[in-house]
Amino acid sequence: MRKYCLIIFLVLTGISPVLVLAQEDEFDQLLKEEVENINPVYKPVVGFGLGIMNFIGDIENKSFTPTLGTLGYHINVATYIDNGHFTRANFYFMGGKLTGNKRSASVPTDNFNFQTDIYNFGITINYDFDHLFSKKYALVQPFMAIGIETVLFSSKYDKVRSIFDPETQTTSTIEYHYWTDGTIRDLEQLPENQLTSVLIERDFIYETPVSDKNWGNNDYPEYAFSIPVEIGLDMHVSNRVTLRLANSFHYTFSDYIDHVSSKNDPSIPDVIIGDKKTDWFNFTYVSLHLDLFSSKKTLTMERLFRDVDYDYSILFGDEDNDLVPDGWDDCPGTPAGALVDSLGCPIDSDDDGIPDYRDDEMFSRTGAFVNDRGVEITEDQLISQLDKSMAVGRNEIDLYIRTPESYRSGRTKGQKTAIPQKFKHVDKDSDGYISYDEMLQEIDKYFDFKSNLNSTDIYELNSFFFSQ
Repeated sequence: MRKYCLIIFLVLTGISPVLVLAQEDEFDQLLKEEVENINPVYKPVVGFGLGIMNFIGDIENKSFTPTLGTLGYHINVATYIDNGHFTRANFYFMGGKLTGNKRSASVPTDNFNFQTDIYNFGITINYDFDHLFSKKYALVQPFMAIGIETVLFSSKYDKVRSIFDPETQTTSTIEYHYWTDGTIRDLEQLPENQLTSVLIERDFIYETPVSDKNWGNNDYPEYAFSIPVEIGLDMHVSNRVTLRLANSFHYTFSDYIDHVSSKNDPSIPDVIIGDKKTDWFNFTYVSLHLDLFSSKKTLTMERLFRDVDYDYSILFGDEDNDLVPDGWDDCPGTPAGALVDSLGCPIDSDDDGIPDYRDDEMFSRTGAFVNDRGVEITEDQLISQLDKSMAVGRNEIDLYIRTPESYRSGRTKGQKTAIPQKFKHVDKDSDGYISYDEMLQEIDKYFDFKSNLNSTDIYELNSFFFSQ
């Protein structure tokens, strides 16, 4: 609302709002920065896809390719299960149809077909090699998965052809009869039917339950456990969208999806005996995965000021801990606990030249002579003290004049203070002394989020520099 009011005001006053708002946007960019989210919160990822299903068993289609089969669909929810975010658990539902057709011209009784709706509920453990292919840089990543699932099926086969009579509005059926010449006819293959039989074609409508073929195996359950094994590629369209191309192979623990098994009764006429392998199926699919609820991969940081090259020692240094930074402290080295003014100098309430923290006579007369404890003395006492003055030896000069060496911590010249263990990496040239440039380099690293030191450590480093 304020922006719209600003535009109206600028138009009325004749100032170009485009120019002003452009400058405002440019200033906003200086106060904001996009940074990587170091510890994002990961939420479940939703995926859905379509693919092609193919059956592998006793009754299967001759052609088997990832692009030729029956349509299937896949819905899943994935979430990380390890701290390194390399492994996901996929909870999924898969549905579709499986079909198989066995055609034999020489053995008419071997002709059989089936179709079933199939539903899978399961879980897989997905490993996506994130330690080798960082999502920040890799657009395509391989993955593999393995799990366990429950498979539900209800198989039927195409036994008859349905014919609709528009005149009577009724539907009649003709059963398929497979002849040794490879044809399908409406009558059995008998000599008397050679001339009267009619050629027909299958309508591929699977209307008859396979239990109609009682081959001594009708008591099996129409469900099974299965082990899915999956491989594929994840293509990262964006931080929240992934396109997956994958192939999953499902090894079931049932041999009855197509109703043909090695356990079928061979004494039953026209029975088909299968091999000892269980039934399998394959699913090749493309799916889209949406990460709708996880944290953003980048964060917008609000800056309090524009980037300027600061002298951090001036900004943060306070050698005497009087709360006045060294950069504008007119009286460095103030004793701990002494009251100071805004310039860092000890307060002198009676203006006698002796600060209050060592003034034994707080309210001396204006203009009176005082000693080094702020106590008023006579002129004769002052002169007698001056007469006792004596020359100072060179070896005692540090007692009277604070040199830069002695100023730091009262040490004798040449003495070094041991560098604390956590600051040893700051001493780049290993000379046992942290220089001004070395300290600034570490402070720059701290503001670039590259230093192992925290804010308290930076303050201690600054104090140590001035104390060494």
